[in-house]
Amino acid sequence: MKLSFHGAARTVTGSKHILHLNNGKKILLDCGMFQGMGLDTDAFNSDFGFDPTAITYMILSHAHIDHSGLIPKLIKDGYGGKIYATPATIQLANLLLEDSAAIQESDVKYSNRSRVQKGLPMLKPLYTKEEAKAAAAHFEPVEYDTWFTIEKGIEFCFKDAGHIIGSATVHLRITEEGKTRQISFSGDVGRYRDMILKSPSEFSQADYIILESTYGNRLHEDLESSVDTFLKHLVHTCLEKKGKLIIPAFSVGRTQEILFTLNQLELEDRLPPLDYFVDSPLSRNATRVVKSFPNYFNNRIQKILLKDKDPFQFERLKFVETVEESKMLNYYDGPCVIISASGMAEAGRVKHHINNNIENSRNTILFTGYCEPHSLGGRLKRGEKEVGIFGQRRQVHADIAEIASLSAHGDYEDLCQFLACQSPNLVRQLFLVHGEYSVQLDFRDRLIRKGFRHVEIPMRHTVHPLTD
Repeated sequence: MKLSFHGAARTVTGSKHILHLNNGKKILLDCGMFQGMGLDTDAFNSDFGFDPTAITYMILSHAHIDHSGLIPKLIKDGYGGKIYATPATIQLANLLLEDSAAIQESDVKYSNRSRVQKGLPMLKPLYTKEEAKAAAAHFEPVEYDTWFTIEKGIEFCFKDAGHIIGSATVHLRITEEGKTRQISFSGDVGRYRDMILKSPSEFSQADYIILESTYGNRLHEDLESSVDTFLKHLVHTCLEKKGKLIIPAFSVGRTQEILFTLNQLELEDRLPPLDYFVDSPLSRNATRVVKSFPNYFNNRIQKILLKDKDPFQFERLKFVETVEESKMLNYYDGPCVIISASGMAEAGRVKHHINNNIENSRNTILFTGYCEPHSLGGRLKRGEKEVGIFGQRRQVHADIAEIASLSAHGDYEDLCQFLACQSPNLVRQLFLVHGEYSVQLDFRDRLIRKGFRHVEIPMRHTVHPLTD
């Protein structure tokens, strides 16, 4: 057997890994889109680095676009097989992929207006909304904690990853020449003691592990402190400065955590009497899907549900529907909170809100999750005083803040706890993916100190034989 890595290799986004069997069959783990990679983004997304028609099966860990976003292109370019995922992941992925296609079509239409005037060739989206809808027919639901046989010698089991609703770690048992080996793929590992979700599940002993490392050299703040930190930003921006609090948030996972936090403040009679806008139809639809899987919630939320039927809804919360309503927020007179996608501020309605509010010192842009260094969010978090948005230079006068404790990715203690069910001396190879290279180097040293002997950091498009 061999593993090849075609995304999220020494970078965070674009998760794509292939397990090559000795009989020539290939299993693709995730098919994610690169995001926030600057000028390289389009080129990386256009070229898989492998032949889609040669893939035999695909397994999807969860619905986030950096793990699922190139599925329609994979099918468009010739993949005709099934895509195995949990039921919640399938529902969310269908929403996210159609939204991704709509954004691409809109961006291409905007770019082509100037290209036609310059006599340049017209651009095309990676895939259209129709192609995104067609991908839905390839999904095959598989529940957690069940060993599912794809064919003789190939079976896998999903375990709860605790990252977003439906997220899974993937555990494959491959039998070749009478020997069975387990290959475990972490997907994205969530946090222990998460606000909403159950903690990541333990898994049986693996021979080979593919492990994410987004926060492999970082510790998050205590989740309990995030409620008070959130309130501090609300008071400072909206009550003291009379400004707008703009919150870039991923539609799946982060938006629901923010709504839950605000609802908790209301239950405690501490929520300021402001207007709170969720300006993202995708976030509204994703929240509806999240609510439809209450069995995935942790015990704390189960108890809250006994007295609060909707922990993601509170007074003065408004979901913005149309583009016209979104534009009207530019003329909203008075302090308010605007939660909008995307989390890295690279696309979507939040980019327009930042563009219109970043030069006003009364406002605050509050980040609540990871941003690729080259993305707009990454540049703002880095402290740049001038940024380019929609081809114009904008002075950064608004406050730039971050609540790292809301991250849905585990820190290095969470990742080490995730591995605590494993005997390090029995793991033949451990591959670090989904992380910045400098972070992965630090995390590799930590794992070696914990007894993992062979920790590798693969480069993009490299092939690694699995050693016995």
